[in-house]
Amino acid sequence: MSGFRHAFSMTRKEVRDAVPPGTISLSIYSQESAGRTHLKHNGELVLSPQPSEDPMDPLNWPSWRKFTVLLLMSLYAAIGNFTSGSISSAFPLYATPMAFNPPVSIGKLGHLVAVNVLMMGAANILWVPLANTFGRRPITLFNILLLTLCCVWAARATSFGSLLAARFFMGVGVAPADTIAPNVVGEIYFAHQRGKAMGFYTVFICIGPVLGGIAGGYIAGNLGLAWIHWINVILSGILLVACFLLVPETLYVREVSTQATDPALDKGGKDEDAASSIKIEDITRNRTASGSYSELTFLRSLKLYTYQGNFFQNLVSPWLTLRLPGVWLVMFWYAGLVGGVVTISTVGPTLAAQPPYLWGNNAGLILVGGIIGALIGAVATALTADRVVTTKKTLQGEENMEPETRLPIALPGLVLATTGLWTFGFCAQSSNPHMWIGMQFGLGMLSFGLMQAPSIGFNYIIDSYASVSADCFVVVTCMRAIISFSWTFFASGWVESAGPAIPFGVFGGLMGLFTLFTIPQWLWGKRTRIATAAWIPK
Repeated sequence: MSGFRHAFSMTRKEVRDAVPPGTISLSIYSQESAGRTHLKHNGELVLSPQPSEDPMDPLNWPSWRKFTVLLLMSLYAAIGNFTSGSISSAFPLYATPMAFNPPVSIGKLGHLVAVNVLMMGAANILWVPLANTFGRRPITLFNILLLTLCCVWAARATSFGSLLAARFFMGVGVAPADTIAPNVVGEIYFAHQRGKAMGFYTVFICIGPVLGGIAGGYIAGNLGLAWIHWINVILSGILLVACFLLVPETLYVREVSTQATDPALDKGGKDEDAASSIKIEDITRNRTASGSYSELTFLRSLKLYTYQGNFFQNLVSPWLTLRLPGVWLVMFWYAGLVGGVVTISTVGPTLAAQPPYLWGNNAGLILVGGIIGALIGAVATALTADRVVTTKKTLQGEENMEPETRLPIALPGLVLATTGLWTFGFCAQSSNPHMWIGMQFGLGMLSFGLMQAPSIGFNYIIDSYASVSADCFVVVTCMRAIISFSWTFFASGWVESAGPAIPFGVFGGLMGLFTLFTIPQWLWGKRTRIATAAWIPK
């Protein structure tokens, strides 16, 4: 018997001994690994997933290649978010007759950001199934090329409608940076390494829109509005060449040998259905068919496509992950955090350009607090991200890593993010010319949360639902797109009519609600994984 009723009727001991998808044996001395000395390990940690013997297996790549891929995928996220946010601090100039005649209101200019962030999520409905079918590399390269060409379009646009359309398709080109890129990171690193790797990636997500918001005002004021987009062309063009030369395909299927099945795994009174759902490849040696393997040469790394599976099946599979409670948790986290940062990046420079501040081209500096918060969050994440995987085993003698052990680490960042939204809104409402300091602190707290929580959440998804993690990222980014779009679409007009305090008070309340969802998943997340084990492909 499987399902939620069974999972929540199990005793604590039965739950502790169960090994559903996501539960990983880390010790080479554990009962599960006893007698199987062929398991690859690092010190006292079993490598999970177990690598094959094939040099093409991303887990076998040398450290320099892994870091290069991590860096370029992170830069894709940063540059994509830079192109999204760089236009916001130029809104005061775009609202003048110099840009469009007749002039376009600030509220309507906000649509340039809204449609962009909408497509950054919605386009993944198509891109991820294609990437799961034909590989990460061709979809990533195509979209960076699309981003580059659409930035050229934006630079040459002479009407608001043309610029809006260009921004729409720019969002389409950035979309894989939020789904395929983190999945690539998860495919090249072992479970005990993913925390720091994902933290590194998340730093670039956080800094991208903030740097764009800061730089956009200076670029527009000194070089002209079109140069905002020409700078984006240069950045995305360089990224395209680098990814073509240095990012091989990471979609790799490891075949599980018949030796992987071990009766020792069926213990603790668990039924056969639960035992059969165990992610065998996470605790045993994954071996491809015997034979010789070719080295990963430079020419082989340039291969543009592969083929795995049925496209139409891959098109439907993301929506099936909505059955998984952990996906909903990360979905709400990420949506609220990104929605808040994008909204502040859109509204903040406009507020700084108005009385009592009148910062002019310096209006983008209102976002500096976001960089500081992200960097502090990066340090905090680096110190805690993977340590929780091994510390609990060392101190408490536990042999299994449960993904839920990561979740409490996200709570401080989520609480700070909620408080940061309120702080920004209430300080922005004040007419005191020194309240920009509070606005900086508010954005810094929010950026700390955006730095910390998604890196933990992404790892939670990869650890819990490894075989369908790319599908999970689709629905996560779709929810992020919906909330970011709705907040930015209405925020500028709402702030103009009601002031900043009420909108950001509401946004902070929603973020607080999303934070509370963490507690039940932390306490009962393993039970939900037991209940949904049959839905996770091996």
